[in-house]
Amino acid sequence: MLIRVEIPVDAMGIDRLLRESFATSAEAELVQKLREDGLLTLGIVATDDEGHVIGYIGFTPVDVNGHDHNWVGLAPLVVAQPYRCQGIGEKLVYEGLDSLNEFGYGAVVVLGEPEYYRRFGFRLATEYQLRCQWPEREKCFQVYTLADVALENCRGLVTYPSHFDHM
Repeated sequence: MLIRVEIPVDAMGIDRLLRESFATSAEAELVQKLREDGLLTLGIVATDDEGHVIGYIGFTPVDVNGHDHNWVGLAPLVVAQPYRCQGIGEKLVYEGLDSLNEFGYGAVVVLGEPEYYRRFGFRLATEYQLRCQWPEREKCFQVYTLADVALENCRGLVTYPSHFDHM
């Protein structure tokens, strides 16, 4: 298995993985539109020995109170069914966080299972007076700081690109 930054040839494999892993094609269409509009800050894949995409994590820019603070949102994270529970998702998250830290990003937000993301250092965003644009998802909205000053003067509403409004 190899974990690396996605390259253009991976797009079809990522699309296939997303379509096979989710009940609808919404995630695959979201990633495709984000990629087309230049809104995928970072994508990382896990590939098997034959080079097939078996895992994927994507990051896209988010705003705080309508301003760019060099933050990103993690979405989606997916691992092919036969490869789940083998630590691949964890490796994808750590590789993503490490890369974003090297690139100078300030923080990462995620809408996900708190018990899962806590192991990486994510904390409930409400602890930092941060709100999600979808109030019904507030209990799953979390933040991970990459820079010590990331949360300075950053309180309020975190918004994703409008592409996410159709999810």
